Amino acid sequence: MFKDMFNRDSSLSFEVFPPKKDDEFENCYKVLSSLSTLNPDFISVTYGAGGSRSKKTVEIASYIQNDLGIDAMAHMTCVGSTADDILSVTNDLKTVGVNHVLALRGDKPRDMSDEQFEKRIFPHATDLIQFLNKNTTLDISASCYPEKHPEAISMDSDIAFMKMKQDMGAKMFISQLFFDNADFYRFVERAEKAEITVPIVAGIMPITSAKQIGSTVTLAGSSVPKALADICAKYAESPEDMRAAGIEYAIKQIQDLRKCGMGHIHIYCMNKPKMTAEICNALV
Repeated sequence: MFKDMFNRDSSLSFEVFPPKKDDEFENCYKVLSSLSTLNPDFISVTYGAGGSRSKKTVEIASYIQNDLGIDAMAHMTCVGSTADDILSVTNDLKTVGVNHVLALRGDKPRDMSDEQFEKRIFPHATDLIQFLNKNTTLDISASCYPEKHPEAISMDSDIAFMKMKQDMGAKMFISQLFFDNADFYRFVERAEKAEITVPIVAGIMPITSAKQIGSTVTLAGSSVPKALADICAKYAESPEDMRAAGIEYAIKQIQDLRKCGMGHIHIYCMNKPKMTAEICNALV
């Protein structure tokens, strides 16, 4: 059970995403089977923009929960959803026995107009959490941002939203990716002062190619410390060396987090079981 992992000093969990094409699902299940051998505490499954792949999220979460016997967490976004849309997905999750969701606002879909975005039914993740808590029996987790949500006015206002998420029913937070542990330590200290009492899990993304800095990391709004920037510059033309150095950087991050008493780690593994195994094996 999710709550049991916090009775220990450390835990490991993974995030996976549904493939974009239906004919890629066979490989997706192979990835999941490989990840299962690493004995994660849970595996979360992302949601397509605007809920466009919600059925696939439920399908994969069901496989994790029922076929692999590992706790599954289904991501759920609300940016383009109605109440009926949300309830349809929660009913699907209930049918397959998945009872934990990560409640998110989600990014604006490309085909959504600015007017539609401004008039969305669930403006924020807090609105989704409140709705889920009132209308379902799901366990709810939420996201948090060690370096502030890109749209937040300030860190104080962002942590105030975090407190609202907790008060509305969030039982755990998973952080956005970060690359400087000092940022995470300062964030946790500020969250504790704001009376955030539920567990905060550190989100770690291994950087195995220099181009990730210009795509995934930029979208996440995470800063890149000099040590990581230097690695990317040094190995930009050497993919294998970049991969090895990026994995080593993530391992050191996790080791330091554990040393400082923050050992609950969520790896954004990008559906790469070999990379994930290298990290996990180095932590034993």
